[in-house]
Amino acid sequence: MRVELAYGRHALEIALPDALHVDVLEKSTAAPLADPAAELRAGLARPIGAQPLAELARGRRDAVIVVSDRTRPVPNARILPPILEALSTAGLPPASIFVQVATGLHRPLAPAELDEILGPALARELQIVQHDARSAASHTDLGRTRGGVPILIDRFFLERDLRVVTGLIEPHLMAGYSGGRKAVCPGLAAVDTIRVAHGPALLEGHVGPGILEGNPLHEALLEIVRRVGVDFLVNVALDRERRVAGVFCGDVEAAHAEGMRFVEAEASVSLERAADLVIVSGGGEPLDATFYQAIKGISAAAGIVRPGGVILLCAALGEGIGSASFEKLLRGCPSAEAFELQLADAEFFAIDQWMVQALCQAMRRARVLLYTDGIPLQTARELFVEPVDSPEAGVARALSLLPPHPRCAVLPQGPYVLATVRGERRPLAGSTPAASDLHAHLR
Repeated sequence: MRVELAYGRHALEIALPDALHVDVLEKSTAAPLADPAAELRAGLARPIGAQPLAELARGRRDAVIVVSDRTRPVPNARILPPILEALSTAGLPPASIFVQVATGLHRPLAPAELDEILGPALARELQIVQHDARSAASHTDLGRTRGGVPILIDRFFLERDLRVVTGLIEPHLMAGYSGGRKAVCPGLAAVDTIRVAHGPALLEGHVGPGILEGNPLHEALLEIVRRVGVDFLVNVALDRERRVAGVFCGDVEAAHAEGMRFVEAEASVSLERAADLVIVSGGGEPLDATFYQAIKGISAAAGIVRPGGVILLCAALGEGIGSASFEKLLRGCPSAEAFELQLADAEFFAIDQWMVQALCQAMRRARVLLYTDGIPLQTARELFVEPVDSPEAGVARALSLLPPHPRCAVLPQGPYVLATVRGERRPLAGSTPAASDLHAHLR
């Protein structure tokens, strides 16, 4: 049997033993919109829970449109023109309209990358600013959430008279779903806000892909976006081929909620029982460009692997491991267990530690193997995982670790799929003894 996984800009074909029991779990074949631009214009004119964008914009001094950075495959070149048309119709001149890149803690985009996410024409025509989470002077203090998260948000965004956020809705390993409130936090938040919102104790709570109810991160993000205030939201959902399958415009909560329902229906897949082996894509370009982002694939697989099973991640890693801080965390620590002991120290903090924590949470459940041609095997050995030199070698290694007649699940789209066992959504931390021990340390 052969299966294809999203891998970099192409597909990766893997040959599986014919005798292996395999379930291939893919997103549903939702039909792409025949005319996304027309659907978007209709959404701007007849939004969910808000006034039409052109009416909201009338009489405003200026406007900012927030876009995701290149780690999300948002079709900005299609989304932005109808939004700009609506603002122009309302009387806003081009000089009063800004596009702000919500980088979160990611690095700023180079000119060529702005061309990639916006299209060369828009990248040259628009007034573009980029968020810098590490610049304390660039943020305004709006107090704290009920749970104690400091609300430090980009001052440029807050000072604009009309605030529009855009994004992509997909399952998210921590917030339940991406899009909506995430454009503001972590997208436009200061490092001190992200540090607490992604803190180790919080991520040992009821946090995981597709989980909203009782998710402390989701609740904190909602509280922050309510405090900040967003005038209008434009979010999209994509099909398997990353064509626009849904457009959701209007109130930042109501429109996003409708979008999450759409994505849940499209992305949800289920097994009758947990798999012994899960073969998972890092999601393809741009999500699998770094190991940092590709961990989202591991987290998706962790939701359906049995305790003691094996996860084989296939990710291109064309840009390497990730940020300098993330790479130092992994390569400077001898094991996942050693990192978790470090994480339990209340005095310890490092940027990007939350994604290492997510990796460790998956490794409490299963052994993790990695196939990539983006970094050397020796480097991959320093990432807590076990590297293999081909996908087939990874499958053979997994089968050598498992009992006879194992069950295998394949997630070709990786974290873009919401995979469950009989509909149950597992929190990242699970309920293993190791997780319980760490709970006690972190609390």
